[in-house]
Amino acid sequence: MRIRIMSDGDEAALTELQTWLADTPGTADLPVEQVTGDGTTMSVLEAVDIVLGHFTDIGAFALAYATWRSTRNTGSDTVSGAGGPTEGDGARTLTHGATTVDIGHLTPDELSALLHRLNGGDQQEQDGPGA
Repeated sequence: MRIRIMSDGDEAALTELQTWLADTPGTADLPVEQVTGDGTTMSVLEAVDIVLGHFTDIGAFALAYATWRSTRNTGSDTVSGAGGPTEGDGARTLTHGATTVDIGHLTPDELSALLHRLNGGDQQEQDGPGA
């Protein structure tokens, strides 16, 4: 299962998340790939793609992400409005296939359940209906 965590305009958040995942025992071996776009002076970090290969990867990622998010808590549980993101708001948007979800407020259990549901949809698509 490949998921994408968007920067939401906060490149530092993605860099911190990538470092956090690399330094956390349960997620250190997860494949994480930077996704860059064109900026005015150089490539801009837009997202990170993370491959979750097993159910244990999903649980470990969910716990690591929620713990990392709690260390960055700015007191805001919602992405900022038209004024753009504020420090601490980045890396809240998860995309997988056609699904986009704000995960910044989810507990480890809620995030794990969401990822399992998304992964179940992948398995059903691979197996076909009624398989």
